[in-house]
Amino acid sequence: MAIDPELLKILVCPECKTPVQPTADQKGLRCATCRRVYPIQDGIPVMLVDEAHREP
Repeated sequence: MAIDPELLKILVCPECKTPVQPTADQKGLRCATCRRVYPIQDGIPVMLVDEAHREP
């Protein structure tokens, strides 16, 4: 399930406040600055630093 484009316009990384973008598989939202990926569960982004993982 894709994230609503209007919602995507306002979502930012809670750690560094950089706008996030969907991952290629649409299963997460990636921050380009701190390289955290926030999961999307049941179509809802989980924007919690403790739930994110870092990309290498």
